[in-house]
Amino acid sequence: MYPNLLRKTAWATAFVLPLAFVSCNRRSVESKQPVAERKNIDEANSAVGTTGAAIPAQPGKSSAAPGSDAAMERDPDAIKALENMSDYLRSLKAIQVHVTTSRDEVLEDGQNVTFSGTVDMIAERPNHLRAEVINEKQHRMYFDDGKTFSIWARRVNYYATIPAPPTLRELADKLTGQYNLELPVADLFYWGERRSTADIVGAIDVGASQVDGTTCEHYAFRQDGAEWQLWIQQGNYPLPRKLVITTTTDPARPRSTSVMTWNLAPSYDAAAFTFDPPKDAKKIILAETPSGDSQ
Repeated sequence: MYPNLLRKTAWATAFVLPLAFVSCNRRSVESKQPVAERKNIDEANSAVGTTGAAIPAQPGKSSAAPGSDAAMERDPDAIKALENMSDYLRSLKAIQVHVTTSRDEVLEDGQNVTFSGTVDMIAERPNHLRAEVINEKQHRMYFDDGKTFSIWARRVNYYATIPAPPTLRELADKLTGQYNLELPVADLFYWGERRSTADIVGAIDVGASQVDGTTCEHYAFRQDGAEWQLWIQQGNYPLPRKLVITTTTDPARPRSTSVMTWNLAPSYDAAAFTFDPPKDAKKIILAETPSGDSQ
C-alpha cells in the first residue's frame, strides 16, 4: 500500500533497558528469486509495528508540556516500578501473550498512516519461542527450538533458518544487528534481561488507569529520540499491559502501540517450537545487513 509514498521511519525505541530499535520498511528476507517474487517476499517481511493516545492529565499528576523543566522530572518511584517489572518478567519461566498492535508509517509529504495487527507468542526461557504475526503487510511465523531459528512467510510460502543463539535476547540482538529483522515483541526479552535505566531523562507517574478492565499504573518516560508510555498492572503481578512509543526525531512524531493480554500458565509441548515446513514451501536465505547499515 502506498509503495512509492512511504518514507523510512527510524523508530527511536532504544529505551528502557535498552531495547532494540524498530524500523519501518526493512528488507529482511531475500533470495535469488525473480523480481516479482522478491517483491512478494519484501511485502511479507515488512516489520511488525504498533499507535496510541496522548498522555492524559490527571489531578495531582504532572501534565507539563514536553521540553519544560517539569517534564524532565525523573521520579525515582517511576524508575523503581520499571525495574520491578523487569525483575518480575525475568522471573517468569514461560509466558503466553496476545498483542494487538497499531503503528504509524510516514508518507513522503509527512502524513501519518496507521497499520494494525496482532502477535500471538509462547516463549520459554532461555531459548524457546513460537510467534505468529498477522497484519496488513504480512503473515509470519517464528520458531526457536533451542537449536534452530526459523521464519516462515505464510502468504508467499517462503521460509529461512539460521542457528539459534543461547538466549532469546541474543536472538533478538542477532536478528536486528545481522539481518535487520525484528523479533516480535522483542521488548519483553530486553526488559527481562537488561536493567540499566541510565538513558531515561524523564519519568513520571501519570496515575491509575484501566487497560481492558485491568487496573494499571500509567507511567510516562522520555529519553533521547523517544517518548514512551507504559501501563503496568497493579498488585502482585506487575506485567506490562500497554506500551505507546512516540518517535521524536521525526517531525511527524509517528507512534506505535502494543496492548498485551497475558497467560502465565500456558499449555504447550516441545513440538510447539519446532518448524516443520510444508512440502511446497521454498527455502531461501536470510540476507545479511551490510556492516553499519542496520538502521
